[in-house]
Amino acid sequence: MTPTHLPGRPAIPSLPTILGAFNTAPQDDARKLLLDCLRSLRWADRIAAHRPYPDADALLAASDEAAYDLTPADLSEALAAETLPTLPDGSYGAAYTALSAAHAAYESRFGHAFVICLEGLSAGEALDHVLEGIRSRLTNDPDEERVVAAEELRRLAKERLGDLLFRGAGNGATSHTRPAPGE
Repeated sequence: MTPTHLPGRPAIPSLPTILGAFNTAPQDDARKLLLDCLRSLRWADRIAAHRPYPDADALLAASDEAAYDLTPADLSEALAAETLPTLPDGSYGAAYTALSAAHAAYESRFGHAFVICLEGLSAGEALDHVLEGIRSRLTNDPDEERVVAAEELRRLAKERLGDLLFRGAGNGATSHTRPAPGE
């Protein structure tokens, strides 16, 4: 541990950081942690292979870069593991019904779960944002929607990774109930 020392104060050893633990974790452990952020084996392997990262910004930039490079197969793999965003506590039944119907229409049209990043939104805004997003994106053609979904996955991965680094837990924007690929 590197001591932190200010003049006139006793040296205090620095505590291990989440980034430090990630940087030194065994490859398989780092990969599993990354797969909780985005269920693409190639994305997770690429980020894990480029450790150590000097700071959180470098890791988040690597996440973005790797997400931009997802192939159509990588994107399909990641989308297959996504689920519908969870509704905020206290959402009323009609909203749940509307969201379920819109999601069913979306999944039927595009063949994968609807993904949307809810970063920066309050619980009260999340439901309206999800409903508005799913309804507007239903008008996209499949190629256009694949580009939008890839961008949302990139944003979700970055947000989830940031949450792990800064808060030590996922953000709950979407849940992963399926095992990660290769598990």
